[in-house]
Amino acid sequence: MTQLDSKFLELLECPISHRPLVQVGDWLYSTDRDAPRRYPIRDGIPDLLVETAEPVSGDEFQRIMVEIGRTGPSE
Repeated sequence: MTQLDSKFLELLECPISHRPLVQVGDWLYSTDRDAPRRYPIRDGIPDLLVETAEPVSGDEFQRIMVEIGRTGPSE
């Protein structure tokens, strides 16, 4: 797993919803609860192409948000 630099991660956003992204393992998760999705990190490089986004189930989204401490509706 590649841990992205926190300052770099702060600059990234979901290319679809423009919501912040959070890293969990080798994935970047959009914090958009209306259309949750995730993007892969390949060889240390975030792949933010819309075509590579994967939908995330509501249960997985909630689990990830709790794991990272983001449980509020607008976080």
